[in-house]
Amino acid sequence: MTKAQMAEIKETVELPSIPMPSVPIAEENTVQNSFGAIERGFHAWLGRMTMGMSPNAFSLAYRDWLEHLMLSPGKQMELLVSAGEHAAQLQRYAACACAAEKPDCCVEPDLIDRRFKTEEWHEFPYNIYQQTFLHYRNWWKEATESVRGVNRHNLDLVSFITRQMIDAIAPSNFIPTNPLLMKATQEQAGMNLLTGWTNLLEDMRRLATGKKPVGLEQFEVGKNLAITKGKVIFRNDLLELIQYEPTTKEVYAEPVFIVPAWIMKYYILDLSPHNSLAKYLVDQGHTVFMISWKNPTAEYRNVGLNDYLRHGLFEALEVAQNMMPDRKVHAVGYCLGGTLLSIAASWVGKRHKHPFKSVTLFTSQTDFTEPGELQLFVDESQLRFLEDIMQEQGYLDKHQMKGIFQWLRSNELIWSNIISNYLLGERALHNDLMAWNADATRMPYKMHSEYLRKLFLNNELAEGEYKVVNTTIALSDIDVPIFAVGTQWDHVAPWKSVYKIHLLTNTDVTFALTTGGHNAGIISEPGHPKRTYQVKTTDKNGPYMPPEVWQKETPVKDGSWWPAWQAWLAGKSSAQKVPSSAMGSKKYKSLCDAPGIYVMET
Repeated sequence: MTKAQMAEIKETVELPSIPMPSVPIAEENTVQNSFGAIERGFHAWLGRMTMGMSPNAFSLAYRDWLEHLMLSPGKQMELLVSAGEHAAQLQRYAACACAAEKPDCCVEPDLIDRRFKTEEWHEFPYNIYQQTFLHYRNWWKEATESVRGVNRHNLDLVSFITRQMIDAIAPSNFIPTNPLLMKATQEQAGMNLLTGWTNLLEDMRRLATGKKPVGLEQFEVGKNLAITKGKVIFRNDLLELIQYEPTTKEVYAEPVFIVPAWIMKYYILDLSPHNSLAKYLVDQGHTVFMISWKNPTAEYRNVGLNDYLRHGLFEALEVAQNMMPDRKVHAVGYCLGGTLLSIAASWVGKRHKHPFKSVTLFTSQTDFTEPGELQLFVDESQLRFLEDIMQEQGYLDKHQMKGIFQWLRSNELIWSNIISNYLLGERALHNDLMAWNADATRMPYKMHSEYLRKLFLNNELAEGEYKVVNTTIALSDIDVPIFAVGTQWDHVAPWKSVYKIHLLTNTDVTFALTTGGHNAGIISEPGHPKRTYQVKTTDKNGPYMPPEVWQKETPVKDGSWWPAWQAWLAGKSSAQKVPSSAMGSKKYKSLCDAPGIYVMET
């Protein structure tokens, strides 16, 4: 793309400079503003007590469920019969267990439920405890997942909250009913509890003082994290742009331009040397540019999605294009960064000449009709409540955001940690991914509100209603090949939701499905144990294949998906490689070494 074409893009999406001035809360008279301020202040205070969740949304959901259940005599009789069947099965099981037999389990735990995997849970009396719990849990699942007439969102919310309450009383959470805890307590004469109490006090002290969790001090950005050699060649109020130092004499002509999510810090893609995606790409002969987003403060309250597009993605892209003139780029977006990239690719796709050679989306949703359990926290009641919290603070606090994600995987991220740290008195071994996960960021009020309302709640991007400035865009305008990656156990962007890019675009789509979660599945370097993946290209003129059929018919391959993606990038690049270029340019000189200063902000 030429400088003139890039200038055309800049002028079309021109927005006010950031940080933007604060906007008055409302236009009503002073008295009305005062009443509204009281309401918002109360919601903000209450939100700190409820981790940002709206009590109104929960009460409305439970009332909807309970009223329909009370008017459903058939469902009531079904639940009574089911309760009798569960009781009879449990009674037979308990009788066999008391007779010193080892009966087969009536109810098996879910495949991803690790709480009852050890052999001790099949010994008397713990086998009775775990079977009682599983029967009780399954009965409540029947009661909350299929009541006719209840709003689907309300029913899902009731089921989720009920599951959280039941999991809180699981026998694995208490010493007398957990064989591992009982054994440890007896063997150590209670010293595990004393150690656990010390651990709890230490964690509370660190939380209050803003220090890193215990064990993460060994991981430090710039020393053993984010140490791939590079230079910060551009900085504005929203981002720094890193250019990584080439390690090969010749490189592919088209550079790789990476847009990480600003919900967390960029170095998820540059962790340790052995699992750094940035280093892997450089070593394969790619020139790599990476955005490092600023951690916003209250001054950024009115920075919106279009600011991240104009002052973020497009300004950084202009710099990369200045470094590599007349070359298109392989654009890569991760999570929310991928959603932003898809918006940018849709907007420039209306033009015959644009900066993208290809687009890669890592666990990035473009259709939000099936966003997984995160949708439970996005309705009008929840949003108004959350917006009041963010408006007072100017941002969504990292602890509030982290709390929601923890509840989505409470058994793994909450209860298992409580058992390990405070009841067993054992500190878990940490790794670089855990250190990155603890290094959270904030989200500007306006941007996050727009994201939740326009994309998550109203699904404007998939519906062809999203506007960049005053121009409505459509994903069908993307006219370059797409490589999309989904992960099997993703709680943030379920892979079947990511897969919907097939339905929304009119271009060749290569889709890869890998084992792992939202982050661990992406950090899947060659040599990573127990990793498998599936990958298949669907031609733009080919028939649509439902995700279940795709998964069944696409061969499973062992190992990392990185080499398959790198081969795809190489195949989309110019055949002739070029000499690796120097770092920086006359216009954009090196400001400092990577990883820069924005990544250090807390």
